[in-house]
Amino acid sequence: MAKIRGLTREGLKEKWLDESLTAMKSYMGASIPLVDFMSQFNDKGRLSRSDRLLLVEQALILFEMNYVHLPQKRAMHGTDPVLRLRRLRFQLAEMKPDELPSDIEFHAQMQRIFTSVRDIHTNYTLPAPFKNMTAYLPFLIEEYFDSGANARGRCGGDGEAGLTDFFSLERPQRFLVSHVAAGFRHPSFKEGVEVLYWNGVPMNRAVEINGQRQPGANLEARFARGLDSLTIRPFNGSPPPEEMWVVVTYRTEQGKLEEIRLEWRVFTSNPKSNRTKASVGKDAWSAKMAASAMNPHKDAINRVRKLLFAPGKERPLRKAPAADEASGTLAGDVIKTRMPDVLRAMPVRTTSGTFGYIRIFSFRLEFEDQVDAFVKEFARLLGLLPPAGLIIDVRGNGGGDIGAAERILQLLTGRRIKPTLFEVINTPLNLDICRAMGWSEWAESISYSALTGAIHSQGFPITSEESCNSIGRVYYGAVVLITDALCYSATDIFAASFQDHEIGEILGTGGRTGGGGANVLRQKDLTDWLNKRRETFPFRALPKGVSMRVAFRRSIRAGKNAGRPLEELGVVPDQRYYMTRDDLLRGNRELIGRAGQILSGHEVG
Repeated sequence: MAKIRGLTREGLKEKWLDESLTAMKSYMGASIPLVDFMSQFNDKGRLSRSDRLLLVEQALILFEMNYVHLPQKRAMHGTDPVLRLRRLRFQLAEMKPDELPSDIEFHAQMQRIFTSVRDIHTNYTLPAPFKNMTAYLPFLIEEYFDSGANARGRCGGDGEAGLTDFFSLERPQRFLVSHVAAGFRHPSFKEGVEVLYWNGVPMNRAVEINGQRQPGANLEARFARGLDSLTIRPFNGSPPPEEMWVVVTYRTEQGKLEEIRLEWRVFTSNPKSNRTKASVGKDAWSAKMAASAMNPHKDAINRVRKLLFAPGKERPLRKAPAADEASGTLAGDVIKTRMPDVLRAMPVRTTSGTFGYIRIFSFRLEFEDQVDAFVKEFARLLGLLPPAGLIIDVRGNGGGDIGAAERILQLLTGRRIKPTLFEVINTPLNLDICRAMGWSEWAESISYSALTGAIHSQGFPITSEESCNSIGRVYYGAVVLITDALCYSATDIFAASFQDHEIGEILGTGGRTGGGGANVLRQKDLTDWLNKRRETFPFRALPKGVSMRVAFRRSIRAGKNAGRPLEELGVVPDQRYYMTRDDLLRGNRELIGRAGQILSGHEVG
């Protein structure tokens, strides 16, 4: 039996754990201890010096010539990835062959440099087998607040209330186990127990520490990502856990303090994508990728959560709220949809009335030509929901197709929708890229910057204004949008446009959204698109399956927030809501009840 720091692995196992792993294997497949996985790759597949220098050089190009947020990140975080990469390049060139760090250490260095800019759009992804793997523990921890925390919920219009509330000591959060994996059994560690310590560290601080490893743009986003990835850690966006097992201290339902020790286990979590290029040509596929904006790390976490906690089911993790007149919420029948992994719609009855409810899990569509189908399906669902008011819930939505997010806004308002404007940073390389790709508006604007000295180009839309208004209003009731700090990218853009077009109130379970305000391009896309047009472009294929992405075009808000960048700042909700224990264990019923109260103050128009 292998030993872990002097302790045999047998010492970590008990009968209930063996039975749980056997049950989970039936729907999840084989998994191995993290310590075994890591030991396989200590001395295999070493990157050569030239491989490492190539990776550093390509990262330098992205940051120095393409990265749209570089001036903002330097100012807000006091970090300079360009200087750090130049220093690393010099060190690699000077090292003797036997002084080169291991592959894993080099990759960790590169990830730290990318993470330093706090931008999920701009990341460094480890090669196989890491990018296809996820480490997990068989439970989920979420935060809640004691009763009374929602007595004061309205946020200030200047966006400062969200930051003030984040540091407030008036509402200390608590943490509980909200889900355990299907098949997982333990005498006392189960749904509803309160978690107090993580490896001896108080939970609040443990989440903060994990959040510091994540590239969340603002404090709210980093804390939310630290909690979201506490027990599920895909290696496509973060390094493997440093500890091989975790000791969790919790309070049982009977009030007794106990501990449980569980090993991190690793499994293959990233099967081949179903997304296809078959229906579009290569140039059209490239154009679709150039209109994408999403958080792939959150997307991977969502897939694993569904696998662990709702195997064989469509959506969601949550059970529908049960009938309970005292609580004032009741879920109606879920409406059958053609896109169950993307949309979920149903009527909800509250003490304030019966309203429609739509959960948008993602703007990432299965096929790249499905935006029209998504908009039509959303409109169809709206027509089947109660007309008195609508709750749209985008919590945990990591983004996807910008067009999908922007084009459904017209269905909710009589106002004309102005699509989001995007700017690029003015560099000679970006001028060449925009010309080569046929992005003439940006190319012309960049060319004038040589005279004006402007840092960024003028802003132009990615989604056409015609497509954002081609259908018009479908739903005539009042609308409330529910957001959280995990909303990112295309979902940030959706929430910002919802607010800027004054469609309805935003009820936030976080003080602001994740602050991902950009359109992203992959280094591989730049290599594939541009080198076939002209060999003088500096992009080169990356070795050993490593990949990189960069925020290429930044989004700018409209309306009363005109000109304000979305990156880092996110969207501050009109009202702040603090999740309760009942929300976590009984289907968000108090949250839905609060949204119903907001809707009841509006008339159907």
